[in-house]
Amino acid sequence: MSLLSVKNLNLSIHGDAILKDVSFDIQAGEVLGVVGESGSGKSMMAFSLMQLLPSGAQVSGAAQFGDTDLLSISEKKMCSLRGQDMAIIFQEPMTALNPVKTIGDQVAETLIVHGKANRREALQIARERLNRVGLPADRFPLDRYPHQLSGGQRQRVVIALAIALRPKLLIADEPTTALDVTTQAQILDLLKSLVDDEGMALTLITHDLAVVAGLADHVAIMKKGEIVEAGATARVFSNMKHPYTRQLLAASDHVPKRENQSTKAPLLEVKSAIRNYTLPRMSIFGKPPVFRAVNNVSFTLRQGESLGLVGESGCGKSTLTRAILGLDPLQGGKIFLDGQVVRAGRFMDPVQRRKMQVVFQDPFGSFNPRHKVARLVAEPFFVMEDPPRGSALTAAINEALTSVGLTHDDADKYIHEFSGGQRQRIAIARALIIKPSLIVLDEAVSALDVSIRAQILDLLAELSEKFNLSYLFISHDLSVVRAITDRVLVMKSGEIVESGPTQEVFDAPAHAYTNQLIEATPRLSDFNAATG
Repeated sequence: MSLLSVKNLNLSIHGDAILKDVSFDIQAGEVLGVVGESGSGKSMMAFSLMQLLPSGAQVSGAAQFGDTDLLSISEKKMCSLRGQDMAIIFQEPMTALNPVKTIGDQVAETLIVHGKANRREALQIARERLNRVGLPADRFPLDRYPHQLSGGQRQRVVIALAIALRPKLLIADEPTTALDVTTQAQILDLLKSLVDDEGMALTLITHDLAVVAGLADHVAIMKKGEIVEAGATARVFSNMKHPYTRQLLAASDHVPKRENQSTKAPLLEVKSAIRNYTLPRMSIFGKPPVFRAVNNVSFTLRQGESLGLVGESGCGKSTLTRAILGLDPLQGGKIFLDGQVVRAGRFMDPVQRRKMQVVFQDPFGSFNPRHKVARLVAEPFFVMEDPPRGSALTAAINEALTSVGLTHDDADKYIHEFSGGQRQRIAIARALIIKPSLIVLDEAVSALDVSIRAQILDLLAELSEKFNLSYLFISHDLSVVRAITDRVLVMKSGEIVESGPTQEVFDAPAHAYTNQLIEATPRLSDFNAATG
């Protein structure tokens, strides 16, 4: 008998069909991978099973969890199941955790709410669960707060919270999307070990086929609320029958057509850059300790070149980027843009600022939702002494939008009216509008579906050739860096440990850390070779 059997699950919200006849089974000790793009219904399927749907939702069909039909039981009964027999891990741990409660209290809370332990006993069990997910007591005491942990550590806390009562079914909704490759590998290994050791079932929801290929026993491919292909993972990936599955595979391995147009002329020069942070004092009379986030970093980015910067969270990538953009000062060394020194803060030359733009990881978070696209795209003009006005401004906005594949009509819409991929195109249009020489892309495609990611990479390659742009591409996704960059820098603990042409570095890494990053990256080619 299946642990969970879903038959003909349908969901509509305010009359709009979200799920259509979704059916699957999962056994105890088994991993089911659910793959699809944003909007395919993956998360809504999980929320339907957990009864976490918004108002206006209507569900039909059957979802049998043991002897219980999850779709027909009362909220009181469902509350006793959530956290105890069924648990869910959400994509963003920082929003899933309470910022004003310690990690110990949050893990213990599940046990106390379900009446399984008093506070003292619950904290003891919380300590055991945190140890189990790789957060030992000597480094991660129970009185730590979420903001004191890294992204991967917070995700481990969320997993500890989810497994506190040893649930029979664990649903993981995009648990590794925003994590660097080595942390992702650790989290996936942890989830797999929990399945093996605890005997629970795992439903892994993701848009990354390579992650599913290496972890799941069975896979279900979703498109527009329907499962279009399902079966044993090895069979589905070795004999893809549905065109959509083949489309996802092609997008995962997509490499945009581009030529190295770089010149010998340096555009950006970083020379012996040092960036320190002052830490809290250890005593009243002692000097505050200093943490060196960037240590003697030097490199050159040429005109028309695409340069990748890779490394784990905390290696100093973002700190170095802020210094390059003139947002933070250096404590040593210099940064030159087009031969001129970059001076951070209000002393930075506006002409120099116009030569650099940035595209962030989360386009929605980088826009003011109350403004229309026309105003959002035109924001960089504030650094110009004589920005265009009237028809000239409209023409500049329209040119920027059409250059990224959008239309003039999109200028009159709000940012919430667009998909994630379209928002990223708008972010690129905003960066392009003042015709910069350098665009810094900070994890610009890491949260996008594989097909949307392929489109954005094609767009970046096209724009680079059209406008002779230089890119500094910061990413933890090595497959993306391999596809879009000419050279790559590998950063660890504030230092560049390896650099060179991208293909050479990735095909024959000279540094052990580079090799570690490459080995931690899941690849479909490895799975196909193992099963072929």
